Amino acid sequence: MAGRRPLRRSAAGAIVAILAAIVLAADQYVKHLTIENLPKHEAVPVLGDFLQLYYVRNSGAAFSIGSNMTWIFTIALAVVAGVIVWKTLAVHSRLWAIVLGALLGGVLGNLTDRLLREPGFGVGHVVDMISMPWMLPAIFNVADIFIVTGMISVALLVVLGLRLDGTREHDRAEAVSSVDPSDDAPGRADAAASAGS
Repeated sequence: MAGRRPLRRSAAGAIVAILAAIVLAADQYVKHLTIENLPKHEAVPVLGDFLQLYYVRNSGAAFSIGSNMTWIFTIALAVVAGVIVWKTLAVHSRLWAIVLGALLGGVLGNLTDRLLREPGFGVGHVVDMISMPWMLPAIFNVADIFIVTGMISVALLVVLGLRLDGTREHDRAEAVSSVDPSDDAPGRADAAASAGS
């Protein structure tokens, strides 16, 4: 990120908000098309067995885990969304703003389902429709894609040492190690001179 000025907080917040809104809109639009056009529990081949559309309603998490504890996932999604918004206040990095915006959009996509879809507020079932049976037994949606890629991207940024403010871990370490201990020599000399007098 050398040579690029850090983002202002307002600019970073705008990037996060715009990306989140785009991802949320795309997710909900695909879910709308799914509900209106696909039969439930019936595979519709797109690329043979490589990619299929398969409309299901999921009350649990991935692989239908915790299907009887839907409200817990609603709370978890709300907490994650809140943490992302809170972290956005410290973001001055373009990469972090992009990653957090995409991740927030994915979280809000599934949270919207939990809050507004049947069977009721807070316990709504998430609409899933993408199936790749050769790779995963799970059926997922657009929001899931952005959540998974967002979490992987967050892990990569942390491993690479890129901070939310746009600085890097090794740059900060070099700045600390480059402080010359001899810079304090005049102060010590003055103190010695005054002691000798």
